[in-house]
Amino acid sequence: MSTFLIIAYQLLIFFGLPLVLGGIVRKVRARTQGRKGPKILQVYYEIRKYLQKEPIDNPNSGVFAEISPIIALYASIMIWSIVIFEWAPFILIPFFLALYRFCFVSFAMESGTSFGGLGSGREILLSVMAEPTIILMILVAQSHIELSLTPVSALIGVLFLLLSFVAILAELAKPPFDDPRTHLELTMVHEAMILEASGRTMGFFELASQIKLAGLLSFLIKLALEHSKLFPVGEFGNMTREILVLPGALVLAIVLGFWEADSVRRKWSWVPEFMGLCFLAILILGTLVKLS
Repeated sequence: MSTFLIIAYQLLIFFGLPLVLGGIVRKVRARTQGRKGPKILQVYYEIRKYLQKEPIDNPNSGVFAEISPIIALYASIMIWSIVIFEWAPFILIPFFLALYRFCFVSFAMESGTSFGGLGSGREILLSVMAEPTIILMILVAQSHIELSLTPVSALIGVLFLLLSFVAILAELAKPPFDDPRTHLELTMVHEAMILEASGRTMGFFELASQIKLAGLLSFLIKLALEHSKLFPVGEFGNMTREILVLPGALVLAIVLGFWEADSVRRKWSWVPEFMGLCFLAILILGTLVKLS
């Protein structure tokens, strides 16, 4: 009975969470800035509207521009399913992230626009900085470590999760690496690559982005829950961890909304230095966690 309840709960999260997390981030950001903001399900309404319209293809684009949104959606669904159902090791997540990014960059480059080239270059820079850090996060987390309840271990674990959150911000192109609120094409990253997208193409890209957001936030929550000694060993402890994924992801979405409202984007020359320091810090903290 408990296994059935866990599977039903996981299916609820799998189908429902990506449609509300983006709306929660927007709502919290608007409220923090003194605005009413859109509805929480506005993301769902927008995606449904896009999927009902025929796309207008760029005359310079080819066949891959038509299939790249579907492949990007497939990659995001694979990431999301690995995080929720854990049918494969987490080390596969960076490979699907690379496939996801390849689809966006290829769509932007195949469109032949200058803004697509600018956004693609910045996206590649972020990937070079963020993906090694995410791979290191997963290797440390998959090394069967468990954090004890001592103050030193707790502090090391919290710092490790904070730096992991920074790496996820870089992967999601959030401040201080990018500003999703900007309407200036010269400073865009993610948005610049899909300026030529419309109709179903835009709907697939937007849905893939929302699934990726839910996947990475839930992935961070699972890293925090599965490698601590706060839960007893056994079926009850596993069920408790699964139940806490949903409220943990919602809390992270609220934190992300506050972060977007109060932070700004930094210069691109700052990104490699900061992400390099983040990589080294996670390496050192991971070693300390392993030794503790």
